[in-house]
Amino acid sequence: MDHSGHGMTMDLPPFTLGRGLAYSPDTFFLVGCLLALGLYGWGVVRLRRRGDAWPAGRIVSFLAGVLTVALVMCTRLNDYGMVMFSVHMVQHMIISMLSPILLLLGAPVTLALRALPVASRRGSKGPRELLLSLLHSRYMRIITHPVFTIPLFIASLYALYFTPLFDFLMGSKPGHIAMMVHFLAVGLVFFWPIMGVDPGPHRPGYVMRMLELFAGMPFHAFFGIALMMATEPMVKAYENPPASLGIDALADQNAAGGIAWAFSEIPSVLVLIALVYQWYRSEQRQAVRTDRAADRDGDKELEAYNAYLASLQARGR
Repeated sequence: MDHSGHGMTMDLPPFTLGRGLAYSPDTFFLVGCLLALGLYGWGVVRLRRRGDAWPAGRIVSFLAGVLTVALVMCTRLNDYGMVMFSVHMVQHMIISMLSPILLLLGAPVTLALRALPVASRRGSKGPRELLLSLLHSRYMRIITHPVFTIPLFIASLYALYFTPLFDFLMGSKPGHIAMMVHFLAVGLVFFWPIMGVDPGPHRPGYVMRMLELFAGMPFHAFFGIALMMATEPMVKAYENPPASLGIDALADQNAAGGIAWAFSEIPSVLVLIALVYQWYRSEQRQAVRTDRAADRDGDKELEAYNAYLASLQARGR
């Protein structure tokens, strides 16, 4: 397989942390990361100039999400991911499970809705109206529905790695880029309704979100276990690693399986913590609204309930 399109040869030096993270950008992802940071920064600045606040935690989350994408696609990790299954699996798990969670916690859709200019004339559509139309479109309702996202999330593992499609995509730079973009997109549409930070076509309750989360995770674990228990290399692209790396293909595949298995647990815990926190905050806001309503109406609801209890007591007599 020719890897020259990625600016590297098969005769790679042994992988070390210092050399492995050297600057080796993929132009497509480098431009994408810079564009994402620029647009997000523009939105935050636009809000603040008109006196609106934007939580610092969301900025940090989005920045961390973009940096994780840059880490796996714009460093030597991307080069080694072409010849080491274990490194490729690190890329896959981060860009499909960790990066989407961090990006979504940054609430980019909410920021866009607040920052984009509205239509200048009534009846016309400006950038904000176009985004709203997309969010409410039939297309978005389909691709964010659990009936679509959960099977897609699962198929991205089994239908890709255990068929000739993976080797085909790994055979060219555009194919590899398309595969990594697919991983990121699948992660975003899977976690979007589960995280529930940004508005979207589907806003399930907290219990349903947790069920959706755990519906997909066991399949990740089974996939990892299948790689760990295999007695021969299962992916042709990694059957013959460069001799200079000094690694065994089967041992490297077993390591890749362990990474996939571990990543079925770590993001689940992160999302679960975020959901519990959101649930708690939602209950707190509801309690505040109830107290304010009671203050306004003199607690008529409580009075009505007490009157009901009194009437029951009177009937008992």
